[in-house]
Amino acid sequence: MTTRLTAAAEGCSGCRVCQLVCALTHVQENNVKKAAIGIRGYFPAPGRYEVEVCDQCGQCATVCPEEAIVLQDGAWTIDSDRCSGCGVCVDSCPRGVIFRHPDRAVPVKCDACGECVPFCSRGVLAIQKEGDT
Repeated sequence: MTTRLTAAAEGCSGCRVCQLVCALTHVQENNVKKAAIGIRGYFPAPGRYEVEVCDQCGQCATVCPEEAIVLQDGAWTIDSDRCSGCGVCVDSCPRGVIFRHPDRAVPVKCDACGECVPFCSRGVLAIQKEGDT
Protein backbone atom coordinates (compact mmCIF):
# COMPACT_ATOMS: atom_id res chain seq x y z
CA MET A 1 0.00 0.00 0.00
CA THR A 2 1.35 3.43 -0.95
CA THR A 3 0.85 6.43 1.32
CA ARG A 4 1.18 9.93 -0.05
CA LEU A 5 0.46 13.51 0.79
CA THR A 6 -1.94 15.13 -1.65
CA ALA A 7 -2.64 18.80 -2.27
CA ALA A 8 -5.82 20.24 -3.74
CA ALA A 9 -5.12 21.97 -7.03
CA GLU A 10 -6.45 25.29 -5.74
CA GLY A 11 -6.94 26.84 -2.36
CA CYS A 12 -3.39 27.39 -1.10
CA SER A 13 -2.92 30.88 0.36
CA GLY A 14 0.88 30.63 0.40
CA CYS A 15 1.05 30.91 4.19
CA ARG A 16 3.80 28.24 4.36
CA VAL A 17 2.55 26.78 7.64
CA CYS A 18 2.83 23.31 6.10
CA GLN A 19 6.50 23.97 5.35
CA LEU A 20 7.11 25.25 8.86
CA VAL A 21 5.50 22.18 10.44
CA CYS A 22 7.52 19.93 8.11
CA ALA A 23 10.83 21.57 9.02
CA LEU A 24 10.03 21.59 12.73
CA THR A 25 8.98 17.93 12.63
CA HIS A 26 11.91 16.59 10.64
CA VAL A 27 14.89 18.85 11.38
CA GLN A 28 13.67 20.70 14.48
CA GLU A 29 14.28 24.07 12.86
CA ASN A 30 12.10 27.08 12.18
CA ASN A 31 13.20 27.26 8.54
CA VAL A 32 10.72 26.67 5.72
CA LYS A 33 13.63 26.19 3.29
CA LYS A 34 14.36 22.87 4.99
CA ALA A 35 10.87 21.50 4.36
CA ALA A 36 10.08 18.57 2.10
CA ILE A 37 7.09 20.42 0.65
CA GLY A 38 7.35 23.04 -2.07
CA ILE A 39 5.15 26.07 -2.58
CA ARG A 40 5.33 27.94 -5.85
CA GLY A 41 3.66 31.25 -6.51
CA TYR A 42 2.34 32.08 -9.97
CA PHE A 43 2.15 35.86 -10.02
CA PRO A 44 1.02 38.16 -11.44
CA ALA A 45 -0.89 35.71 -13.61
CA PRO A 46 -2.77 33.57 -12.90
CA GLY A 47 -2.34 34.82 -9.32
CA ARG A 48 -2.24 31.66 -7.26
CA TYR A 49 -0.02 29.37 -5.20
CA GLU A 50 0.57 25.70 -5.81
CA VAL A 51 1.73 23.14 -3.27
CA GLU A 52 4.27 20.72 -4.72
CA VAL A 53 4.47 17.33 -3.02
CA CYS A 54 6.00 13.95 -3.71
CA ASP A 55 3.57 11.54 -5.35
CA GLN A 56 5.68 8.56 -4.15
CA CYS A 57 6.36 7.35 -7.70
CA GLY A 58 9.62 5.71 -6.59
CA GLN A 59 11.75 7.04 -9.47
CA CYS A 60 14.29 8.30 -6.92
CA ALA A 61 14.68 4.81 -5.47
CA THR A 62 15.36 3.27 -8.86
CA VAL A 63 18.26 5.65 -9.60
CA CYS A 64 19.87 5.84 -6.16
CA PRO A 65 23.35 4.26 -6.45
CA GLU A 66 23.51 3.67 -2.68
CA GLU A 67 20.05 2.07 -2.45
CA ALA A 68 19.41 4.65 0.27
CA ILE A 69 15.80 5.32 -0.69
CA VAL A 70 13.59 2.67 0.82
CA LEU A 71 9.88 2.01 1.10
CA GLN A 72 8.88 2.57 4.72
CA ASP A 73 5.29 2.60 5.97
CA GLY A 74 4.07 2.95 2.38
CA ALA A 75 6.25 5.93 1.44
CA TRP A 76 9.71 6.29 -0.10
CA THR A 77 12.14 7.69 2.47
CA ILE A 78 15.82 8.58 2.38
CA ASP A 79 18.01 6.61 4.78
CA SER A 80 20.48 9.28 5.85
CA ASP A 81 22.96 6.66 7.07
CA ARG A 82 23.22 5.14 3.60
CA CYS A 83 22.86 8.30 1.50
CA SER A 84 26.09 9.66 0.01
CA GLY A 85 24.50 13.00 -0.89
CA CYS A 86 25.32 12.57 -4.59
CA GLY A 87 22.05 14.25 -5.69
CA VAL A 88 21.10 11.75 -8.39
CA CYS A 89 17.64 11.49 -6.83
CA VAL A 90 17.23 15.27 -6.90
CA ASP A 91 18.11 15.43 -10.58
CA SER A 92 15.87 12.52 -11.53
CA CYS A 93 12.72 13.52 -9.64
CA PRO A 94 10.05 14.09 -12.32
CA ARG A 95 8.12 16.50 -10.07
CA GLY A 96 11.15 18.37 -8.74
CA VAL A 97 10.18 17.73 -5.13
CA ILE A 98 13.37 16.35 -3.65
CA PHE A 99 15.14 19.30 -2.15
CA ARG A 100 18.69 20.21 -1.14
CA HIS A 101 19.74 22.71 1.48
CA PRO A 102 23.35 23.88 1.91
CA ASP A 103 23.26 22.98 5.63
CA ARG A 104 22.29 19.36 4.98
CA ALA A 105 24.36 16.61 3.40
CA VAL A 106 21.29 14.54 2.59
CA PRO A 107 18.44 15.73 0.34
CA VAL A 108 14.92 15.86 1.78
CA LYS A 109 11.69 14.49 0.38
CA CYS A 110 8.20 14.06 1.74
CA ASP A 111 7.74 10.87 3.74
CA ALA A 112 3.94 11.29 3.91
CA CYS A 113 4.02 11.58 7.69
CA GLY A 114 0.94 13.82 7.59
CA GLU A 115 2.05 16.13 10.40
CA CYS A 116 1.29 19.16 8.21
CA VAL A 117 -2.28 18.14 7.35
CA PRO A 118 -4.09 19.33 10.51
CA PHE A 119 -2.32 22.69 10.36
CA CYS A 120 -3.52 23.58 6.84
CA SER A 121 -6.26 26.08 7.60
CA ARG A 122 -7.65 25.86 4.07
CA GLY A 123 -7.88 22.06 3.94
CA VAL A 124 -5.56 21.81 0.94
CA LEU A 125 -3.52 18.89 2.26
CA ALA A 126 -4.61 15.30 2.90
CA ILE A 127 -3.03 11.88 3.35
CA GLN A 128 -4.13 9.28 0.85
CA LYS A 129 -3.46 5.58 1.13
CA GLU A 130 -3.71 3.78 -2.18
CA GLY A 131 -6.35 1.15 -1.88
CA ASP A 132 -8.51 3.25 0.52
CA THR A 133 -12.17 3.30 -0.33
